Amino acid sequence: MAKTKKAPELRFNGFMDDWEEKKLGDLALETYGGGTPKTSIDEYWNGDIAWIQSSDVAEEQLFNIIPRKFITKKGITASATKLIPENSIAIVTRVGVGKVAFMSYCYATSQDFLSLSKLNIDNWYGVYSIHKKIQSELHAVQGTSIKGITKEELLSKTINIPLKKEEQTKIGNLFQNLDALIALHQRKYNKLSIVKKAMLEKMFPKEGTDVPEIRFKGFIGKWERRKLGETVELYSGLTYSPHDVVKDGETLVLRSSNVKNSEIINADNVYVRSEVVNSINVHIGDIIVVVRNGSRSLIGKHAQIKKSMPNTVIGAFMTGIHYKHPDFINTLLNTSQFNREIEKNMGATINQITNGVFNEMSLPFPEDEEQKKIGEYFSELDDLISLHQRELDKLKNIKKACLEKMFV
Repeated sequence: MAKTKKAPELRFNGFMDDWEEKKLGDLALETYGGGTPKTSIDEYWNGDIAWIQSSDVAEEQLFNIIPRKFITKKGITASATKLIPENSIAIVTRVGVGKVAFMSYCYATSQDFLSLSKLNIDNWYGVYSIHKKIQSELHAVQGTSIKGITKEELLSKTINIPLKKEEQTKIGNLFQNLDALIALHQRKYNKLSIVKKAMLEKMFPKEGTDVPEIRFKGFIGKWERRKLGETVELYSGLTYSPHDVVKDGETLVLRSSNVKNSEIINADNVYVRSEVVNSINVHIGDIIVVVRNGSRSLIGKHAQIKKSMPNTVIGAFMTGIHYKHPDFINTLLNTSQFNREIEKNMGATINQITNGVFNEMSLPFPEDEEQKKIGEYFSELDDLISLHQRELDKLKNIKKACLEKMFV
């Protein structure tokens, strides 16, 4: 029988040796369990030793763990927890089983961890290979309740590793750098999302007022409350039957399932015969709003059409909005005032907003030029947020592909 080659599909140049199989227990000279000092004894807590719980470690956060609690040397002496050396790998074996983190500093853990110390493998390669191993096994038994894994079970698991430390280091550094980039874009995405949320509150008048807290220079007039139906052009969606649906090519229908995070997703999935269409085609800038759905939380969700979509209409449970300053309207529908209007007018038993009610919604409008400035500001902010979201998605896909191809 031919020997199975133990080598990954994708490798750095210059490495051709087969990889070798090793047990996790062979990767470290020492292992440590954990414990919890009595919380009722003050002198065990608020010391200078980081004490890590499972909740401190996120699913995909393999480094830069920030401790929320600290214990004292007395707390270590009086409990089962241990002082674990820096550059160890902490593995959650109970609550949150399968989470893994590289710890660059000395620490102690709760009883939910087993830590591998004094590693005889590249640090970063070790944490990523162990993470991949455990996650693959958990994925294979998805749907089964796994309450934990024993020390013996964990240490007996095997992984394949490169013979040369240089290859381990290159692989480990690649994934560490990928995760650092992912974290960078995640921080920027989070920061911009917080800025957007704050500015939505400050650049629109609060309930009971007629001017916002922050506005662009040169604008001083009061805002005016207007009925939506008297200010914008509203159009209804298309009613069609299953018999009207065709495989492709005639008229595309956008439905509530196509609206996610204020964007249009998975649009090319439902087409209808052109002869049943009696609805207005959507245009660039139009906003489509979910007005009826089985899920109450989706009512009021909306998205702006960002690119030309010829021969495209919206479904029966949607309302379309066409307006001279579409970016402003799109922003207005992101405010808490619009959300309150949705909650106030939603049916008690049917999850819907009728077109009549939608027309009567009263919302604040400034003069045209201020609408334009506000719309442009939030449109640029949304573009930045979307940019970082796309970068995040791209980097995560690269990481996923590399995890599949660069390990055995």
